[in-house]
Amino acid sequence: MFRVLSVVWMFGLGSAAAAQGTEVAFGTVQQDTSLPVEVSAESLSVSQNDGSALFTGNVVIGQGEMRLSAPRVLVFYTEGQTGVERLEATGGVTLVNGDQAAEAERADYHVNRGTIEMRGSVLLTQGANTLVSDEMDVDLEAGTAQMTGRVRTVFQGEE
Repeated sequence: MFRVLSVVWMFGLGSAAAAQGTEVAFGTVQQDTSLPVEVSAESLSVSQNDGSALFTGNVVIGQGEMRLSAPRVLVFYTEGQTGVERLEATGGVTLVNGDQAAEAERADYHVNRGTIEMRGSVLLTQGANTLVSDEMDVDLEAGTAQMTGRVRTVFQGEE
């Protein structure tokens, strides 16, 4: 964990840093986006008109080691409804990948591209260290995240 944030430190971001476009590692292993996506929730509403499904109430989405949770997740299926194209999570989202976690107001997971766009008061936790930004774009296959907007961090010293 500390090793990952040390890379950011070397690029001139000090304590309570501010920067535009900070890239950090995210997840301890590369995510296999070809794995099945599992969804659990308290309720489900399906729309045949637009090919979507609305999961509400303690929604948890899993794919391999990754877990995404939110109060509300709208699922858009691929044409022909053969797979999931995109997941739109809102109402306060938590994304956990390995031993790292991120929180935001909303997240859009583009399954085929293997990307997650997190928006609104993003908080990334890596061990005792945290990064805060307006937005974070996660590339699950590469295991990286690009943080944009006002980026701030506080590095904890080694004990």
